[in-house]
Amino acid sequence: MMEITFAGAAREVTGSCHLVRVGDRRIVLDCGMFQGHRTDADRKNRELPAPLETLSALVLSHAHIDHAGRIPLLVRNGFDRPIYCTPATRDLSAYMLLDSAHIQEKDAEHLARRGKGFVEPLYDSKDVARTMEQMISMPYGREFEVTPGIRASFVDAGHILGSASVILDCHEDGAQRRLVFSGDIGRWGLPIIRDPVMPGGAETVIMESTYGNRVHGPTEDARSRLATIISETAAKGGRVLIPAFAVGRTQELLYDLHGLFREGRIPRIPIFIDSPLASDVTAVFEVHPDCFDAGEDLVRRVDQLFRFDLVHYTRKVEESKALNTMRTPFVVIAASGMAETGRIVHHLANGASDPRNTILIVGFQAEHTLGRRIVERRPTIRVFGEEIPLRARVEVLNGYSAHGDRNELLRWIEGVRAQSPGLRQVHLVHGEPDAQDAFANELRVRGLDVTTPSRGSSATF
Repeated sequence: MMEITFAGAAREVTGSCHLVRVGDRRIVLDCGMFQGHRTDADRKNRELPAPLETLSALVLSHAHIDHAGRIPLLVRNGFDRPIYCTPATRDLSAYMLLDSAHIQEKDAEHLARRGKGFVEPLYDSKDVARTMEQMISMPYGREFEVTPGIRASFVDAGHILGSASVILDCHEDGAQRRLVFSGDIGRWGLPIIRDPVMPGGAETVIMESTYGNRVHGPTEDARSRLATIISETAAKGGRVLIPAFAVGRTQELLYDLHGLFREGRIPRIPIFIDSPLASDVTAVFEVHPDCFDAGEDLVRRVDQLFRFDLVHYTRKVEESKALNTMRTPFVVIAASGMAETGRIVHHLANGASDPRNTILIVGFQAEHTLGRRIVERRPTIRVFGEEIPLRARVEVLNGYSAHGDRNELLRWIEGVRAQSPGLRQVHLVHGEPDAQDAFANELRVRGLDVTTPSRGSSATF
């Protein structure tokens, strides 16, 4: 029996987790954290996807927390099997998971101080250390045995540094089936990293659908708008506040800001990377030029992509707090990407009410997050328990999304289909219902057998 159980990111965007069973062996594809409404997310995050003694291994597509964030919880509860990923994903995960543990510990302390009682973190730094000991890195294109009867290989998904689509060749009773898990599909022509690879030979595909009903603007348009927004905000004496994921988005923005600065298209104002995690992640980028797109102009011409005259990396809390006392224009890029935690929340608390400022959203904002409420331009936003008027200008640049849009998702699946004469089913995951349903209908029109599985449902392949 070959079976997939969809344990997360099913009819929603976060919590990526899928179980693959071949005979009596079961592996996990991703084990990510759910994000959104805090009570609901906490409940889901504390649930284990399966009895741990039934799991033979875990294969991780990339280091984003909504794909990797619950792995230390498995380890804390006794999971001691191999965790496979690419080398860059392993390096990034060390910082991402430690940061996640730190945030949980701080949140528990904050709730206790407010008299809300003790909330046990999902895991701590010791659990992360044990997780890293179990991570085995495998380069793109090298086939390896995950467990008897299941072999795997990674191809570049073009999403973030080290991101992968996973090819699983599953054998049972003389039968062989190829399952492809897309991971998060990136975009063609993004700065720094290479374009997505479309694997062939698939019979079943588990495919993300985040932007299944939307089309991004050209990346060059986003770059030009970035220059305009910074220039206009600086002219008013304001700040540009950018919630951004520490992995991928921050480095893409730095790359473009570096190019705009060299071209004289942005004013000479400070750019603060106010995130110790983003600073550490940037250092990981710098030791993995093997993942860069050698065809990019700046990659060819510049040795220090992420360090130039305007950029300042702030690590200490005191340095971050000092930004609130500055009276001159500046840009601050800080995690988290959906403005739920981290230093960006403090900057929003201090800057959202000032009409001179701009809040620049550069990526997908899930339902029930502060970032989504800002995108919706609510008249007030709730930050640290207080209602703050949203008077700052709000701009959204979807061109910076690391997720492929509708057309790029179609390009990917059609590329897979062209190399997969035996393709039978496509299971759409990692998408909100509206986007997923629209994309599913498009694929059905093209003659594909498509499902949109709910959490906990299963399918044979």
